[in-house]
Amino acid sequence: MPSTLSSKIESLLFISPRPLMMSKVAEFLKSSKEEVAKAISELAKEYVDQGRGIELVKNGQQVQMTTSGDNRKVIQEFIKDEFTGELTRPSIETLTVVAYRGPMTKAELELIRGVNCSLILRNLMIRGLVEIIEDKARGTLYQATIDMVKYLGVNELTELPDYDKLNANENLQKLLNIEDDNPVNN
Repeated sequence: MPSTLSSKIESLLFISPRPLMMSKVAEFLKSSKEEVAKAISELAKEYVDQGRGIELVKNGQQVQMTTSGDNRKVIQEFIKDEFTGELTRPSIETLTVVAYRGPMTKAELELIRGVNCSLILRNLMIRGLVEIIEDKARGTLYQATIDMVKYLGVNELTELPDYDKLNANENLQKLLNIEDDNPVNN
């Protein structure tokens, strides 16, 4: 059975770490803005009517899937427990690469680390250590936040030990350039 428009929208909103413009959803799904707006309204109503743990938040033409406000307390406790403890080794490695090489795409990060970094990036964004910026030429990029710079006790990332050497590492640049030239990935 083929996916419905609502199902596709729900999946897109679920995986997106940030609000999506309804027009972008419509364009991506090759649907009209009106059809997308109607499907989003129906989904939002369905979540409320069923007392679900998720809801859709709309702000103008942006929409995002979030946890239900009714579950705020349990979510806050979970986040405090889950995300205020020490960083895991993979999180520290990811954060280090982003600090020294960012802003960078997820694909570049994963090429350097050799593993999928989606969940790690999401956790680092929740902690306020990494943020997304949009670049017209390169797309979605990840970079260190001001909070991370303050946390590290430096005024800017260039003050990190061996920053110039690691930021311009010739071997990494060759690896990234080879990947950019690979027609399979373009």
